[in-house]
Amino acid sequence: MSGHLWSNDEFIANLREVGKRRYHDKHPYHIRMHEGKLSPVQLRAWVANRFYYQKNIPVKDALILAKLPSREDRREWIQRIIDHDGREGAEGGIEAWIRLGEAAGIPREEMLDERRVLPAVRFAVDAYVNFCRLKPWPEAVASSLTELFAPDLVSRRIAVFEQLYPWIRPEGLEYFRNRLHQAPRDADHGLLLVLRECRHREDQEAAVAALAFKCEVLWALLDALQLAYPDEEAMR
Repeated sequence: MSGHLWSNDEFIANLREVGKRRYHDKHPYHIRMHEGKLSPVQLRAWVANRFYYQKNIPVKDALILAKLPSREDRREWIQRIIDHDGREGAEGGIEAWIRLGEAAGIPREEMLDERRVLPAVRFAVDAYVNFCRLKPWPEAVASSLTELFAPDLVSRRIAVFEQLYPWIRPEGLEYFRNRLHQAPRDADHGLLLVLRECRHREDQEAAVAALAFKCEVLWALLDALQLAYPDEEAMR
């Protein structure tokens, strides 16, 4: 045992501290995006590479779903998969992200064949999927709690894209609009599960470490983009 059991308030504060220090909105590439300083080439690179992450979200959620111990938990968790994979007539988040790519000038086939995906991005995302496959399910759920920090960021991103990247057709922003209500719901459920299951200090610390790992995955995606598409690309 590493120490006394944190209260729920202390536990939540430690989870949120991870976001304050390590969430990817602090990455230089992301900061430049929100300042309107990315070139079309750089922004399209972000959309295309982020798609590899987006398409794997329902995969990691299915891995977590298979481990959840009760049907009540599974009934709630499965909505995440539906949100991204969609249903007939309501295509979901993966299709919405493909349409974001099209709105930004990336042909659908180039999104789907992953020709633009950088090796380091693929490696990082695959590591996240394997984390959710191999770790105990409370840690896998905790890694998803980046959703605690997402709603404010997504709201700002919509305004940024509308105002600073007007060459992106507005219908491409539907993914972000949907996440404004999906992410808070998912964060609330994920946090409830983590608070319920982490009954020892070592479990709480493992959950915080899992969230830090997820933040590192998202950071690594942007590291790869910054290396492949440096600032001078905007000057071409």
